[in-house]
Amino acid sequence: MAEAFFDFLERRCQEVDSLLCVGLDPHSDHLPKRTAIAARDFCLRLIEATSSVAAAFKPNSAFFEVYGADGMQALKDIIAAVPGGIPVILDAKRGDIGSTAQAYAQAAFQTLGAHAITANPYLGQDSISPLLESPSKAVFLLCKTSNPGAVDLQDLIVAGRPVYVHVTHLAQKWNANGNIGLVVGATYPEVLAELREIAPELWFLAPGIGTQGGDLDGALAAGLREDSLGILIPVSRGISRAPDSTKAARDLRSAINSARKQNSKTRPHFHYAQLADDLLRLDCVKFGEFKLKSGQVSPIYLDLRRLVGDPHALARAAAAYLSILNTLEFDRIAGLPYAALPIATAISLQSGKPMIYPRKEQKDYGTKSVIEGPYEPGETVVVIDDLITTGGSKVEGIEKLEAAGLKVADIVVLIDRQSQPSKELIEKGINLHSVFRIADLLDHWKKLGAITNEQYSQTIAFLQS
Repeated sequence: MAEAFFDFLERRCQEVDSLLCVGLDPHSDHLPKRTAIAARDFCLRLIEATSSVAAAFKPNSAFFEVYGADGMQALKDIIAAVPGGIPVILDAKRGDIGSTAQAYAQAAFQTLGAHAITANPYLGQDSISPLLESPSKAVFLLCKTSNPGAVDLQDLIVAGRPVYVHVTHLAQKWNANGNIGLVVGATYPEVLAELREIAPELWFLAPGIGTQGGDLDGALAAGLREDSLGILIPVSRGISRAPDSTKAARDLRSAINSARKQNSKTRPHFHYAQLADDLLRLDCVKFGEFKLKSGQVSPIYLDLRRLVGDPHALARAAAAYLSILNTLEFDRIAGLPYAALPIATAISLQSGKPMIYPRKEQKDYGTKSVIEGPYEPGETVVVIDDLITTGGSKVEGIEKLEAAGLKVADIVVLIDRQSQPSKELIEKGINLHSVFRIADLLDHWKKLGAITNEQYSQTIAFLQS
């Protein structure tokens, strides 16, 4: 059986200690003659000059198609000239359905001999499926492209989240053979960070370094996986137009590796870093002196209701919950009033899972409902809440759900304050899942310098008291 594409890619990256993808873009204005032969020779020289440090090569089909049949033969020749241990990603941005999609797959992988291709996801799964049939061949889906005009469509909010987030979720859903990656522009490091949280394992192809103004260090800090892999940096003109292409490629690899090493030293091994930062930015977490319902004075106060003030942060929170919910078996989610209701709604919009909620006060008019939303007795629900201290306050809502004939085995919260769990939750056998533990959040903020040592120490002491 042929090696899976991303195993092939990772092996190459480790062999040459590189995440550099060399772009083969023979712009006609940089050729001695505007011919297919000149384009071919240009690329052959570039392959020879950079193959010792290239993690992959990425020829752009358009610069060969312009020369007709001769250009396509030149493209086939340069792909064949790439040394056998190096992946080739055909930058063709294909996307069609049925027999046309099958023909594109045959052209890219059989006729031309590429190992991967860039493709447009906007015609849906049936336009991508023919490109995904073999695990040894991969597709990088256009997700958040590096050009300024990407915002025209890719940033539109659909069902409560940007289109590029929806594409990321689709990529994970379609990735049955483990051969999908994403094109995410290095010009948008905040999006790289957001999508890395949603898709911690996927490979990103991140164009935009150099002429388009993307920041190398920022892109790597945002897009690297925990294993310091997971992102390819494609560079074309910055290498091909340099006085010494070999030196330019080596210098780029060195710069990438320097950033990787620095990132591994300073980066907290911490999922959902942007969401954690959102909590401080939105004042969902405050430090000072706060009188609690118990009468205690706390140095920290959590108010996750403020998430509703930022739709992007709320969407990130919902995605974080879904990383847990996707591992559970259930029919519906049940948000607990009141702080969790907008969170549960955002989760429902992102996942398509139906939502219900137990009322705090039973209506004494109309239907006198205790549970709002349709359900069937015997169904399993997962309880959604914002945070948990002991869990005692959750029991009332759970009991209302159970009284209606629903089964509850799991509760998912955004923040676990890590106090002693309630006896009632233990006796009911309810499994607690949390996106964050408060101690991990505090460690993260302290490392970033977002909170003072005094705030950190006082809060840890209070939580342990």
